[in-house]
Amino acid sequence: MLISLRLRHFATIETLELTPKAGLTVLTGETGAGKSIIIDALSLALGARADSSMVRAGQERAEVEASFCIRDNLKAQAWLKARELDEGLECTLRRTIRADGPSRAFINGRSMPAQECRELGAMLVNIHSQHEQQALLHQQNQQQLLDSYAQAHNLSERVANAWRLWQKARRQHDAARQSANEQIERQALLEFQLEELNTLDIQAGEVEELESLQKRLGNNDYLLRTSQQCISNLLDGHEGPSAMDLMGQSLSQLQKASEQDIALHNIAQTLESALLQVEAAGDDLRHYLSTLEEDPAQLQTTEERLSNVYQLARRHRIRPEELHILHQELIDQAQVLGSFDEHLEALAQEEQQAEQQYHELAQQLSELRRKKTLPLAKGVERHLHELGLPNARFQIELSAQAPAISGLESIEFVFSANPGQPLRPLAKVASGGELSRVSLAIQVICAQVLTVPCLIFDEVDVGIGGGVAEIVGRLLRELSKHAQLLCITHQPQVASQGLQHWHVRKKQSQKTTFSYVDTLEGENRITEIARMLGGLELTQSTLAHAEEMLSLSQAG
Repeated sequence: MLISLRLRHFATIETLELTPKAGLTVLTGETGAGKSIIIDALSLALGARADSSMVRAGQERAEVEASFCIRDNLKAQAWLKARELDEGLECTLRRTIRADGPSRAFINGRSMPAQECRELGAMLVNIHSQHEQQALLHQQNQQQLLDSYAQAHNLSERVANAWRLWQKARRQHDAARQSANEQIERQALLEFQLEELNTLDIQAGEVEELESLQKRLGNNDYLLRTSQQCISNLLDGHEGPSAMDLMGQSLSQLQKASEQDIALHNIAQTLESALLQVEAAGDDLRHYLSTLEEDPAQLQTTEERLSNVYQLARRHRIRPEELHILHQELIDQAQVLGSFDEHLEALAQEEQQAEQQYHELAQQLSELRRKKTLPLAKGVERHLHELGLPNARFQIELSAQAPAISGLESIEFVFSANPGQPLRPLAKVASGGELSRVSLAIQVICAQVLTVPCLIFDEVDVGIGGGVAEIVGRLLRELSKHAQLLCITHQPQVASQGLQHWHVRKKQSQKTTFSYVDTLEGENRITEIARMLGGLELTQSTLAHAEEMLSLSQAG
């Protein structure tokens, strides 16, 4: 429950601290005095959207702080513990707003996103307002109210998530099927390209080898003549002494001369080493010459293969030496396309599983809704009779619909206020006064099953007066036995039922405006109830009536 609410520089309030008790607390005051400011401030602490206009004029920052006892709120305790925000059996939500725009939110002193405050706030407070009367006319909100009464919020969210997953799986499957023809065409092209590359079977480094071989085979005559001439010059000496002969003679002379001068010995050794290298070079030339047998067929084969390589490389717009890389890439792509049927089958299976999961959850939700439809309708109808509509009938119709994010049925509230009139959709038959009664009845019924410990009713009794307003007050008083209630009201019959009474008043001057909240007791409370009964002119009659009204309500 809410144990304190502190405001500082918020709207027309300078500073304020409120400590609501358990049970029913009523807020009254003249129109425009600032009653809604209290609810706005609490909503802000609970994560509502901030606006810099909420900052009191002339101040830099507004601040709102709400403290709650969560002794019996196991859901809120678990939420805080999961985020390491738990600090005993109390929790505090604080919100600051700067006049220049930015706002900050805190949970137990730690800065948190406003979304986190909204999530926690939904476990702490439930706010019912006049806006819900018009919202009640929309089928989506009617479905949410039924799910709220059936305590099916978690299941409803699971159905919505299952629907999203199913639709995602279906889109993926449809996209894959639509691209099947493109895949077939792509696969045919790949098979053709792979057949060419498989036939060519080019290997890494082969292009360089072929180009080198072509160059050698194309210059075979020149290489043959050059090799033969070098062998003759170095070894054979057909036209005179060879290099080997001349070097041998020189070596013999140096060796003999070195006997006379030892300095020539090293030179002779160098020449002897050179002679051996020339001999080795000659042997290598003879071996090389043996490989230069003229082979026109090999040259033609090499040139034809190179021509095929160049042509295929141009077709794929790559360098010839990259063909073997392309070959492997196309093999990999073909393997992926080859498994496309398996991929398509896997997508179909995923869609089927997602659809099955959705229908299982949606069926559970449908059963829960059908189970709770009649108790909710009967409860609302009973309260409508108490609220001055003795002949009212109220039912909830569930109509099968195609699978949707909300489930397998549409939900519509139907209503008849007078005997002999058929049940028709609420939006088409309810007058303003009737709609306010239906809305209040539904809110009271739904509030009885909520686990939220604090309920706020913001002028939900507008359009109701007299004996009906007295019944409204009794309903709220009875409901306050199960949860803490704060109720803004203009009805004295409702205000008299409060266990605690706050009076909101406004003081204005030429320069500024202040709103105050007083806790009324004794004579002050009688005076306020009398004002609500008879306006500004207080008479002994209205004062006596107010005193009697309070005595009877507090005794009850």
